[in-house]
Amino acid sequence: MFKHLLVPTDGSPLSEGTVARAIAFAKDAGARITFFYAQPDFPMPIYGEGALIDPTTPEQFARSAAEEAKRILDRAKSQADAAGVAADTDTLVNEVPYEAIIDAAERHGCDLIFMASHGRRGIAGLLLGSETQKVLTHTSIPVLVYR
Repeated sequence: MFKHLLVPTDGSPLSEGTVARAIAFAKDAGARITFFYAQPDFPMPIYGEGALIDPTTPEQFARSAAEEAKRILDRAKSQADAAGVAADTDTLVNEVPYEAIIDAAERHGCDLIFMASHGRRGIAGLLLGSETQKVLTHTSIPVLVYR
């Protein structure tokens, strides 16, 4: 049924659990996986009274973010390789993670986005929202939410 999964990951414990479950799902379905990490962009400095000074340069920030992405994606790919599931990785700098996730799924021709939900309910879920909710709202690609 599904042959190519996009699995967004951020390295958090919840995301790590989702990676493991997505690998098992892909193995059972005979599907392949593209693991995806949305890298943050360099935050714009705020000047004025009381501003915090960040000694990090945009280049240092980009290098650090890319290293973090590689570490997280390499770990996910290693787990897929160990399970015998074909997997690739992708990362992109984008301050709007849900847009980056949808773009990655479309670029790679994925037929399912398999992602975590933090499970916020009630007013917290309403006020905070979630990247998962935004992906569900803005894509026509099927989304499997693992919680």
